[in-house]
Amino acid sequence: MNRAENQILVIFGASGDLTKRKLIPALYSLEIQDLLPEKFAIIGVSRKDLSDNLFREELKDGLNSFSGKPDQNKINGFLQKIYYQSVDAQNAATFIDLKNRLEALQFSLDIPANTIYYLSTPPSLYGIIPDNLARHGLNDQTGGWKRVIIEKPFGYDLQSAIELNNSLQRDWLESQIYRIDHYLGKETVQNVLVTRFTNGIFEPLWNRNYVHHVEITSAESLGVEKRGGYYEGSGALRDMIQNHLLQVVGLIAMEPPASLNSDAIRNETVKVLQSIRPYATEDIMRSTIRGQYVASTIKGEKIKGYREEEGVNPDSKTETFAALKFYIDNWRWGGVPFYIRTGKKLPTRVTEAVIHFKRTPHYLFANKSNGEAHNQLVIRIQPDEGILLKFGMKTPGAGFDVQTVNMDFHYSDLSLTHIPEAYERLLLDCMTGDSTLYARADAVLAAWKFLDPVLQEWKNNPCFPVHGYPAGTWGPEKADDLIEEVNMTWRYPCKNLSDDGIYCEL
Repeated sequence: MNRAENQILVIFGASGDLTKRKLIPALYSLEIQDLLPEKFAIIGVSRKDLSDNLFREELKDGLNSFSGKPDQNKINGFLQKIYYQSVDAQNAATFIDLKNRLEALQFSLDIPANTIYYLSTPPSLYGIIPDNLARHGLNDQTGGWKRVIIEKPFGYDLQSAIELNNSLQRDWLESQIYRIDHYLGKETVQNVLVTRFTNGIFEPLWNRNYVHHVEITSAESLGVEKRGGYYEGSGALRDMIQNHLLQVVGLIAMEPPASLNSDAIRNETVKVLQSIRPYATEDIMRSTIRGQYVASTIKGEKIKGYREEEGVNPDSKTETFAALKFYIDNWRWGGVPFYIRTGKKLPTRVTEAVIHFKRTPHYLFANKSNGEAHNQLVIRIQPDEGILLKFGMKTPGAGFDVQTVNMDFHYSDLSLTHIPEAYERLLLDCMTGDSTLYARADAVLAAWKFLDPVLQEWKNNPCFPVHGYPAGTWGPEKADDLIEEVNMTWRYPCKNLSDDGIYCEL
């Protein structure tokens, strides 16, 4: 891989948790793989008054905790590339200090004006910081390119997303804006493209003629922990489905792109999101489920319900579980239901997509099987990343009893191959100008357009239920009703890819 051009990365919110736990360890990993530009510097920005050395000492603790196998000599060398500048993000006048610092480093380190601005800040600053940068000409690409990375959530609903997008595009080109979704940086998500478009045995079956339904699950075993105040203003639909899971749907359902060019791939994912059938008001009651975990006892330990968590309204209707059924109205997927669910305080932490294939037209062994006549292709995103194919085989012995068996591949089997963290891949892509795995404005707005009626109905209809589910279970029983066919329900995954069953441990 060719090195990226020499550049400087500016991280706003540098004193925050994301910088310490994810961004700096990801950059350090790129450093030890010799993937960073030959001349490269990082400027951490926040309101705190720190010297370069004090900031480096803070980051060193994080590197020792979160970088896997820290090497002190390499860490010390990497930290010399890091600098600090105090800036009040809401005070445009203080951005002159950042401009002066950038110019000084560009001169002393012989680095051109190529600059990335990473907004690891509260969403309330996503419009303010780019505006203040532009006021001081820090978006000007005359002497070198400028890019801005914006964390999720991009907006709170459709209207706020439109307003934020319009605000950004007053001073920045769409090609300069990188809306990050760390799910798209995961190897197994990217492998969806390779699985589909490299293997002749899958792509011919990837359509309404052979696929019965598609199911995507993102489960977390933890609750809201100390983030109750934040989560009250978010909920599962905004936190997971709008940004992460609908982007995964786009990759699974897209048409083959004309090339691997970033625009070609993103054009196809946008078409998918724009083809999702809009909900009529009466459909929302039938096709969406919201739930909230309630107190329970797990292995003798009493677990709080969501409404008992710190910072949560005792009468809260914020969903900690959401499940949707929808259709994609195009020739490839017409009539194929897609199911998405996500939730907190479920039995295990797991994210996966499952392609459920149709049964054979005439099933000879219907009375002999264990009832699982549908083949499944399971794409595991986390943990125990890999791919699992489930198919029927004859049980040894007399007769024709059939059992379902697994054929699987685990990324952990590639013991000599480094599997990069999501932020490693995404940061490196931005450095090289590859926006393939970043969300484009039209994709973000299409996702909001689909979900906005659901959010409004949940908010404004006092009769719309919030189903309770005991912490440690697979969500409200009502969610099983979304999959209406007899003897068919959600897959209940375990931490290990090849294990199935309801009784997975937390």
